[in-house]
Amino acid sequence: MAPPAELPGRAPPEPGAIRAPRDLAPLIDHTLLRAGASAAEVERACEEALRLGFAGVCVRGEHVARVAAALAGSRVLPVAVVDFPLGEGSTGERCREAREVVRAGAREVDAVVALPALLALDHRAVLEDLRELVGAAGPAAVKVILETCRLGPEQKAAGAALAAAAGAAFVKTSTGFGAGGATEEDVRLLRAAVGRAVGVKASGGIRTAGDALRMVRAGASRLGCSASVAIVEAGGF
Repeated sequence: MAPPAELPGRAPPEPGAIRAPRDLAPLIDHTLLRAGASAAEVERACEEALRLGFAGVCVRGEHVARVAAALAGSRVLPVAVVDFPLGEGSTGERCREAREVVRAGAREVDAVVALPALLALDHRAVLEDLRELVGAAGPAAVKVILETCRLGPEQKAAGAALAAAAGAAFVKTSTGFGAGGATEEDVRLLRAAVGRAVGVKASGGIRTAGDALRMVRAGASRLGCSASVAIVEAGGF
């Protein structure tokens, strides 16, 4: 496998860099995670990403090979989720899944944190699990999904710090399948926890260009959106 393309910036864009909705496109992972999504829907998502210049196309593992083929030769990255959406698999299962999606062509892996361990405050177990997962993903960058709607502020900060210590490229707010999605408050908290060397991906409930801009201003350097086309084709903020 060729090495990953250069990651879009892990630090948020400079103030004033986002002047119109179209400027958000390079920050967006165009997301199709609904169970049962068809091949035609996946191919359409890839066409939209290529046309509009999104950062990546994020899908479930069964669609990764199709996405990788559709995006071959472009700068749009195939992205796959792992242990999604519950984060309850064993470390061995999570690592096997990560290796499988990377072999299928994933250039980034969005993996749910080991939620039972994080909720139990077993930080050593979380760190060891994430280190193994990052290693299993090999050349693919790992984004760790914290599912912030299930965590208190200290758990969110701890999860972000553990992800950074394990070598994750990004921390991510949400799966989009929980009780809540990204909030400006959580994005600010995660950015404060990881600094500028690790990316922050806001995901879940981002439906308008205004929503997206608020997340970027709060510190997000990547956005996970299923309403990506409507966001970047909006008339203005």
